[in-house]
Amino acid sequence: MSPSEQAAPAPAELLAAMPFAGALGIELHEATTGRAVGSLAWSPDMCTVGGALHGGALMALADSVGAVCAYLNLPEGASGTSTVESKTNFLRAVTAGRVHATARPLHVGGTLLVVQTDLRDDRDRLVGQTTQTQIVLRKSAG
Repeated sequence: MSPSEQAAPAPAELLAAMPFAGALGIELHEATTGRAVGSLAWSPDMCTVGGALHGGALMALADSVGAVCAYLNLPEGASGTSTVESKTNFLRAVTAGRVHATARPLHVGGTLLVVQTDLRDDRDRLVGQTTQTQIVLRKSAG
């Protein structure tokens, strides 16, 4: 495993730190500094018109998996991150199966981290793409 793919805390431990993601049914399958992978099952109670998975559910999946990726790339001395900007392009509806999210860091800096998350359906078709900027949080002295 290369240094950019170092192992992180167990996915279950990372997911437990995000109760909202767990409540939605988001699963985290892989988490390294090089990428984070998670998924969300289609469910009729998370749909909008025509049985399509709601965009908010897709955005929550992308934000959650992207946040794990950002967290694992924090610089030394940082205490966490917070999303300051997020942009999602929706490319096709999801009406069955699972949505699979893969997040990768685009920029890892001392103040900002930028993560791109691809959302794919069970047929490996791109259904959405999110780019988010996370600010690095630091503990205040005193």
